[in-house]
Amino acid sequence: MAYDVVIVGGGPAGLNAALYLGRGRKAVLLCDAGTPRNAAATHMHGFGSRDGIPPPEFRRISREQLQRYPNVEVRDTRVGSVEPHDGGFRVALGDGTTVDARRLLLAVGMVDVLPDIPGYRELWGTSVFQCPYCHGWEVQDQPFGVLATEPLFLDFAAVVQGWSRDVTVFTHGTFPVPPEQRERLHHLGIGLDERRIRALHGKDGHLEAVELEDGARVPRRVLFSAPPQRQPELVTKLGLALDEQGFVKVNAMGETSVSGISAAGDMTTRLQGALMSASAGAVAGAMMNHGLLMEDADRRYTAATGKTPPAKQKPH
Repeated sequence: MAYDVVIVGGGPAGLNAALYLGRGRKAVLLCDAGTPRNAAATHMHGFGSRDGIPPPEFRRISREQLQRYPNVEVRDTRVGSVEPHDGGFRVALGDGTTVDARRLLLAVGMVDVLPDIPGYRELWGTSVFQCPYCHGWEVQDQPFGVLATEPLFLDFAAVVQGWSRDVTVFTHGTFPVPPEQRERLHHLGIGLDERRIRALHGKDGHLEAVELEDGARVPRRVLFSAPPQRQPELVTKLGLALDEQGFVKVNAMGETSVSGISAAGDMTTRLQGALMSASAGAVAGAMMNHGLLMEDADRRYTAATGKTPPAKQKPH
């Protein structure tokens, strides 16, 4: 079966792209493997009209609203491979079927590479957070920790002071702290501990203490951490150009370095969040629809006149 667009990923970016393309009367297949990055989070914040909604409920409502568009199909399946085919793409799905598409939109997020610290994975999304805008309000004025495994994250400790003045930075022994940064942290009232972390201790998803290599325990209720991220295997196989931080390079229209493939959401930027992903999905979807419409117009013009379409006018 042929589609105008196959969307890979059923999070906010993919869902909003499907909505825009559906309203543009395009035949769309949305493929959702069912492994969202925010699976551990109990609530989603910072999204106007949806602040505090559980992520599964957000996806349920979004899917329900897509049902009014019969040209949009949603399948709970993984995309195994993508190959160029007849000017578009042949997409192999996890259910053993293949479909053809004129365009491909990737909204697969990133893979978080969680550190090998006992207790970290168990507390991820409930007491160990990446984003203070997503979770800071609910834990304001509690004892915070910041896991800074690069000098860049030392400044992040000053940012999270906007939600709590009780902040301690843990470097986990990963780098020497420059003297000027050490002095700055001191004058900002931010604690600094350079010992390696042995474990995180908590109960029922709530952090209680950070245990250090010598057995000392520092009471903390929240730990902010930005673990390394990598692209999913599908993205690396497609050979898309990445920036120096490992995110997929896209232009203002969401187009990647490979013609016909667009990308949106967390996989393209460090500015990650549901609302920003949904916005990027809307832009990418709208621009894909625009491109398909212009392509169809050129074909009709050539069929009617036998001429090559005139060059597209660029905005000043």
